[in-house]
Amino acid sequence: MAKGKTATIFFCQSCGYESAKWMGQCPGCKEWNTFVEETVNKADLKASGGAAKRAGERQEPCALSEVTIHEESKILTGIGELDRVLGGGIVQGSLTLVGGDPGIGKSTLLLQVCKNLAQSGHKVLYISGEESQVQIKMRADRIGSFTPQMLLLCETDLGDIEEVIRRTKPEVVVIDSIQTMYNENVSAAPGSVSQVRESTGVLLQLAKGLGVSVFIVGHVTKEGTVAGPRVLEHMVDTVLYFEGDRHASYRILRGVKNRFGSTNEIGVFEMREQGLAEVANASEYMLSGRPENASGSVVACTMEGTRPLLVEIQALVCQSNFGIPRRQTTGTDFNRVNLLMAVLEKRLGVQLAGCDAYVNITGGLKILEPAIDLGIVIAILSSFRNRIVNPKLIAFGEVGLSGEVRAVSQTAQRVAEAAKLGFEVCVIPAVSEKDVMIADIKIVAVKNLQDVMDRLF
Repeated sequence: MAKGKTATIFFCQSCGYESAKWMGQCPGCKEWNTFVEETVNKADLKASGGAAKRAGERQEPCALSEVTIHEESKILTGIGELDRVLGGGIVQGSLTLVGGDPGIGKSTLLLQVCKNLAQSGHKVLYISGEESQVQIKMRADRIGSFTPQMLLLCETDLGDIEEVIRRTKPEVVVIDSIQTMYNENVSAAPGSVSQVRESTGVLLQLAKGLGVSVFIVGHVTKEGTVAGPRVLEHMVDTVLYFEGDRHASYRILRGVKNRFGSTNEIGVFEMREQGLAEVANASEYMLSGRPENASGSVVACTMEGTRPLLVEIQALVCQSNFGIPRRQTTGTDFNRVNLLMAVLEKRLGVQLAGCDAYVNITGGLKILEPAIDLGIVIAILSSFRNRIVNPKLIAFGEVGLSGEVRAVSQTAQRVAEAAKLGFEVCVIPAVSEKDVMIADIKIVAVKNLQDVMDRLF
């Protein structure tokens, strides 16, 4: 029987909007130059969609007041940092997307999760479309021994994968990666926009229909976002990003979306020969290796979700040899640093117009919270005047355009974290002084940048 005619459709890579012709700007998300051309078989798609509706049970509306909630215990992964980011563990029937650069450790982390779950008696199915069974076995031997509860399948055909999941009935499924999965009902190459979207839709139906928790690995683009349509992130329940330099030992797992817990939580890991190891005290880990008796180094406190994190801010200010001074930032917003330097020039008269300035957040973190403004300002002043800041001093606060130091959230938690790690002086906004009740650390309350200059320099 002849199949339906193929047609060319243009998909928006950001939101998945479909169009019969190419357009410069997407009508859905208003992004420019995001349309890509793909060939699909509309007849097959309509047939598969209709079959899915006929096969499933017809849903009828019900009163919201009659809906009952059943509290279900979450499955612990055996990795505390991951459980924190997930919101306490794996929720039954959830769909989680894990993204990250190649070689960052996504597959290693999920393989360790499978190992822990299998040892706890949970049935786990690891599906790989990128590696053979021998390759996965070689990597698994470095992690440890696996129980028979851990099943392995090397397959890319989504139809066969769906059949195996329905037959074996695992509790947790790992798909590595979604860009290699192939749905025969979609006439496009694996990894294309339509394939990724349709494959994720099938996995979503399996997760919700069978109560199976599914982890899917997604490749990222050069901009750092998951490759494929942006609608992919809207379909899943949780989005995790694995960050860090692949040549360094540290790794940061960041939750940017979570329907079952707080967002912006992070987990810190260290890559070792046996796999990824948790870093229990992330603040102490981030501050390891701080320089002694060096100007331009200040410790600030930022909040990652509900977790205070201490980071070192380094600044280097020197006379420029060019007509236009160089400004460079690592780990924070470039425009924000330029704004703070303009405030210093206008409000304090610090002549930075002829100076090169370099600002670095150590540890590989990317911090955009305004609470580190005060730390950046102190680091720049310390380097400009070549004055060493007390190594037991920590500072946080938002700096306004008038030079005022404004309040930030969760002041008490930040000060408590600083006191726990042995800091002796804490520079905070004056309006937040009433919120701090800790006696074993000296509080320096500042109203504006002139106060900072008078009391520290």
